Amino acid sequence: MKILYIDAFSGISGDMFLGALVDLGVDLAQLKNQLGQLALRGYQLTSSKVHKKGLAATKVDVELTPGLAQEFRHWPEIRPLISESTLPEALKADSFRVFERLVQAEARVHGVPPEEVHFHELAVQDTIVDIVGAVIGVHSLGVDRIISSPLNLGQGRIRTAHGEYPVPGPAVLQLLVGYPAYSTDCGFELTTPTGAAIATTLAAEFGPLPAMRVAGVGYGAGTRELPHSPNVLRLVLGEASTSGEEDQVIVIETNIDDMNPEFYPPIMERLLGLGALDVALTPIIMKKGRPGTRLSVLAEEKDQERLTLALFEESSTLGVRFYPVRRRKLSRVEQPVPTPYGPVKVKVGLSDGRPIQLAPELEDCYRLARERNLPLKEIYEAAQAAARELWSKGTLPGKLPSGPAEA
Repeated sequence: MKILYIDAFSGISGDMFLGALVDLGVDLAQLKNQLGQLALRGYQLTSSKVHKKGLAATKVDVELTPGLAQEFRHWPEIRPLISESTLPEALKADSFRVFERLVQAEARVHGVPPEEVHFHELAVQDTIVDIVGAVIGVHSLGVDRIISSPLNLGQGRIRTAHGEYPVPGPAVLQLLVGYPAYSTDCGFELTTPTGAAIATTLAAEFGPLPAMRVAGVGYGAGTRELPHSPNVLRLVLGEASTSGEEDQVIVIETNIDDMNPEFYPPIMERLLGLGALDVALTPIIMKKGRPGTRLSVLAEEKDQERLTLALFEESSTLGVRFYPVRRRKLSRVEQPVPTPYGPVKVKVGLSDGRPIQLAPELEDCYRLARERNLPLKEIYEAAQAAARELWSKGTLPGKLPSGPAEA
């Protein structure tokens, strides 16, 4: 799986993203050619090699024709420019997603319908080129998944058509609702609305650099000189292991020594009903030698607050702790297999398209065992044997293994 990692340690803007893509190997001439399929005039796309705090980087600029009137100021005027172009539909769809996210944030901030959003601060040709160019570049790399670091927002004040605002600006902050970000004291805005829209739309998750074989690194330069660090965006291209898909989730955890143990099953049921990925109980010895229970909840970050509230409401705990974890999951399919006692669904775990785990569905086995008055393990073993036989014949999903199978 090909991964693109956005390392926004000095923030992100549209032109920095384009610069990093070109530095990574995206062909500038091809990028210009595809952007030429938009009926957009009055700009030139240029690139140059620069140095930022001793680091070589690529600076991409969208140079606007002086004195040319802005043709597009509102989203209803910009949308046809993309939809009526000859760009592939996948590129149009991703460009629309980024633009619509940006427009929705601006609409929320200014309290107007999306159709009435007026791009005061943005040179619209520049924004169109940045967004569509970013999508073209990502697609040209053949990326399967994009992951981003938390975004560095910078610090200071910015001047807008509506007055002076603190950094981050209102649109950037709105775009980052639900996403990780931080500020460093550099005196400048480091993440722009266009950059925030690109990162929060295209990135499937936010977190540290995942385990992967690095294939290339690109540095895209910003305009300003920062006092203590290079003003660049770093993109890292790599190949992740095909032995399952990685993502980042959180663990919500608490230790309890004063609750009726009969409460645990309904608490677990409620947590799972609220979206927990898994709930586990671990016996522990707490202070003063008291036996207790560690209640651990695996969850997506978006579900953290409601699951935490449920723990406070349902259990006797006075506090919980959170920490992020990375996990790797085999891709899975479910397939019924015939047994002498009836069909049983089997979960098949695939690595690189090859079945390496076979797990009969316990509820199916339990139902057949009750119906036929047989031991549960007899049904379970029959389902495993049937799955192995189908595997050896190549009729289970995925490729045949090169060696003996082990369930």
